[in-house]
Amino acid sequence: MSEDFLDKSKDFVQSLDRGLSIMKVFNAENPKLTLSEVAELTGFTRATARRFLLTLESLNYVGSTGRYFFLKPRVLELGYAYLNSFSLVNIAQGHLEEMATEVRESCSASVLEGSNVIYVCRASANRIMTINLAVGTQLPAYATSMGRVLLASMNEDELDRYFDSAVIEKLTSRTITDEDELRRIIAKVREDGYAINAEELEEGVESVSVPVRGKDGKVLAAANVSAHASRVSVDDLVKKLLPRLKACVAEIEQDLNLQN
Repeated sequence: MSEDFLDKSKDFVQSLDRGLSIMKVFNAENPKLTLSEVAELTGFTRATARRFLLTLESLNYVGSTGRYFFLKPRVLELGYAYLNSFSLVNIAQGHLEEMATEVRESCSASVLEGSNVIYVCRASANRIMTINLAVGTQLPAYATSMGRVLLASMNEDELDRYFDSAVIEKLTSRTITDEDELRRIIAKVREDGYAINAEELEEGVESVSVPVRGKDGKVLAAANVSAHASRVSVDDLVKKLLPRLKACVAEIEQDLNLQN
């Protein structure tokens, strides 16, 4: 059911939508915000923002110290409820950790939410990268290998809607932003069954991704392995890491099918 439909529906609860909007303005860049800042970021009046913040504070989802408001650990209950109910997470995490240990590179899984991919699994190698990735991290789908795998699972109407809403911008000197070129890349990913990203999200970081499918063949998520370009070439990604990633995902899919 689309958001546009719900907006016009008598079943749409606007106050709940506003309350969730308040929580969503807090992030790594804005861990603490004043009332005025929350009002500005949400587009609400100060009075409206204040009522929602105080309600969330009384429910222990938000805390405050003087002028500043911040999220409290209880909000994790909302995210972990999803993670615990999504069997893929519990199954994939162990397989990705095993692979990360074996290849000594970081492995992840993500799902598509709006214009972004959201990390639902993460197995980090003992490597240092600029971007601090963890479960819950959101990244723009067009600039990531996992995002392109997930976009490749869309039909043309869905892809049109994605490009209508996505903000496409340069993240590095290598980021591809031309829509026609991105569509060609996505079509090739659909044909090849995997995606390569070479320093489009972060300078020096490359990755390869493949889809994770359910028993019915539908794409549930994407899994990837990422490495620094100084250690692993794109050719190595395809010849060495891609086969291991495909084997890892095959094990994940097998376990998913057994559970279901």
